[in-house]
Amino acid sequence: MKTKSRVEKTFIYVLLILFSLLFLAPLFWMFTTSLKGPNELYQFPPKWIPSKFHFENFKNAWTSQPFTQYLINSVTVTIMATLGQIVSSALVAYGFARFQFKGRDFLFMVLLATMMIPWEVTMIPLYMEFNWLGWLNTLKPLIVPSWFGSPFFIFLLRQFIMGIPKELDEAARMDGANSFQIFYKIYIPLMKPALILVGVFSFLNCWNDYLGPLVFLNDQSKYTLTLGLAQFKGMFGVDMEGIMAITVLISIPPLILFFAAQRYIMEDVSKTGVKG
Repeated sequence: MKTKSRVEKTFIYVLLILFSLLFLAPLFWMFTTSLKGPNELYQFPPKWIPSKFHFENFKNAWTSQPFTQYLINSVTVTIMATLGQIVSSALVAYGFARFQFKGRDFLFMVLLATMMIPWEVTMIPLYMEFNWLGWLNTLKPLIVPSWFGSPFFIFLLRQFIMGIPKELDEAARMDGANSFQIFYKIYIPLMKPALILVGVFSFLNCWNDYLGPLVFLNDQSKYTLTLGLAQFKGMFGVDMEGIMAITVLISIPPLILFFAAQRYIMEDVSKTGVKG
C-alpha cells in the first residue's frame, strides 16, 4: 500500500510539474524575447536563450513614450478603484447579509441578474452618461463607478458574512455597539481574507483593463499602461523586443501582489470566526 501511494503521489507531482512548465513557458519566452537583439528575434528554429542579454531594451522601450505618466495614471486608477470596490462592496454585502428589509431578496436577485449583462452592452449608455456629465477624457469614468460596488464582489462578501455566527452581533449589541460599530470592529477584521481576495481581483481588473481607457480617454497624457502598450505596438509594430520589454514591466506588479497576498487568500476562512 505504501509503494502504491508513493507511485500515485509521484505521478501527480510529475503531472503538476509538467502543467506548471506548460503555463510558465509563455512567460519565459516573453522575458527572454525582451532581452534579445534584432537578429535573434525571428531565428528558426527559435532560440530560447539569447546569446547576449540586451538589458537596454527595457530603457529604450520605456523612454520611447511617456510611460512614466502612463504608470502614474494606472496606479491612480487602480488604487482608487480598488479602494472603492472594497469599501462599497463590503458595506452593501453587510446590508444584504444582516439587515431585514422589505424587498431585500428581490433586490439581491436583481443584483445577481446584472452579472449576466456583459460590459459591451452597457458601453454605449455609459459613454453617453459620462459625456453628459462632462467626464470624458478624464480618469473619473474609470474610478467613480467602482465606488458603487460590483455585483460579483458583493455576492462573494455576502456569502462570507452569512457564514459568520450571528451570536457575535448579539454579543456586541449587548455591549452597546450599534450596527456600524459591529461592522468595522467585528466584521472587517473577520472578513480580512475575503477583502484581500476582492482587492486582488479588483487590482487585476483595473490594472489590465484596456477597453475602458480606450473608450473614455482621448488625450495621450491620460493613457494607462495597457493603452500605452497598444499605442506602442501601433507605432513600433516590428520592435518585438521593445513590446516584450514593456509587457514584462507591466506584468511585475500583479505578480508581486499575488505572491504577497496568496497566503491570506488561501487562509481557511472556516477558522476565521473562532480566532481570538
